Amino acid sequence: MAPNNVSVEGSQPVIRRGGPGVASILAIGTANPDNFFNQADYPDYYFRVTNSEDKTELKEKFKRICEKSLIKKRHMRLTEDILKENPSMCSYDAPSLNARMDLKLVEMPKLGESAAIAAIKEWGQPKSKITHLIVNSTSGVDMPGADYQLIKSLGLERSVKRVMLYHQGCFAGGTVLRIAKDLAENNPGSRVLVVCSELTIPTFRGPSEDDSASLVGQAIFADGASAVIVGANVPDEGSVERPLFRLVSTSEVILPNSENTVGGHLRDCGLTIVLSPQVPKIIGKNIQTCLEEALGPFGISDWNSVFWAPHPGGAAIIKEIEEKAGLEKEKLKDTWNVWSEYGNMSSATVFFILNQMRKRSLEEKKSTTGDGLEWGVLLGFGPGLTVETVVLQSVPIVA
Repeated sequence: MAPNNVSVEGSQPVIRRGGPGVASILAIGTANPDNFFNQADYPDYYFRVTNSEDKTELKEKFKRICEKSLIKKRHMRLTEDILKENPSMCSYDAPSLNARMDLKLVEMPKLGESAAIAAIKEWGQPKSKITHLIVNSTSGVDMPGADYQLIKSLGLERSVKRVMLYHQGCFAGGTVLRIAKDLAENNPGSRVLVVCSELTIPTFRGPSEDDSASLVGQAIFADGASAVIVGANVPDEGSVERPLFRLVSTSEVILPNSENTVGGHLRDCGLTIVLSPQVPKIIGKNIQTCLEEALGPFGISDWNSVFWAPHPGGAAIIKEIEEKAGLEKEKLKDTWNVWSEYGNMSSATVFFILNQMRKRSLEEKKSTTGDGLEWGVLLGFGPGLTVETVVLQSVPIVA
């Protein structure tokens, strides 16, 4: 079907209504390190490995942050043995960037490879059909990068066209879909492998009385990787490929009066975190406008009539979205569950939510991958304060 271009002030999405020419997610894979921590036990561990047990009041504050986070468990590649071998990483501000990079450059593509293998297996097609590769990670800059490493480790064609993204932050789960959609729809026959691999190796550091943002970061961030296959022009019948979610439209916008509320700065001591307590309120204040601009062109104004996959940047952000969008409690049950079981895995997190939703839809015999609903929205929030919005169209489940 021919594109129907609609310009919306601020976000300017390009809309192509559902059809064979619209890009779709064809498979999803996720992965986590084997090592994990129960959130209730983490304060004792964290203050012990960072040699900070004398900071009793700060430890009590950290315990309260962990409890209020509503997270139950988080996966992390950093083990106590690794930290003992790299004691500079346990300090708040000791020079440690070299040690962090040496670890990250090995572990980040390795975790991404695990997610990619899972996605390719579900996709069911030869790897030779992958024409494009998009890789995203919050840090780990190197040349050649993780995209190059993944082509080798996965055995992809050397002619695969690569896009490598660094230092985007948590909104990049939407960014990679926006880029993948453009590539798939404008390169006939293409198949795009997207990999998001996120590790806390750059951000782990000891506690400081004067840095509450870092303390919050130590309580919520976790390690995880996700991978999706994106393609357009998928045959309706007789094909191994089965679309899960159509990528109908994408948009990106910087929220007003949000400068310096979320960010990160690469320093000798690692990647430092900027995180204002005002972030949930700013998102809540602007969520209605984001939804109106994204879903309005389709005549959708009831936010409970769509399925949801917002990035769970924190419990307060999820609650703010629920309240300001007037959502029924069950609308964000997959988001809450992923948050509880995995924490904030930056750009990879939204794909854990989509993956859980489509699996649960199948188990509950819903009619579509979107929990029985046709339309949905994926939201990414991150540095800027930037919001990425992707309008999704669910595809009927094939048992």
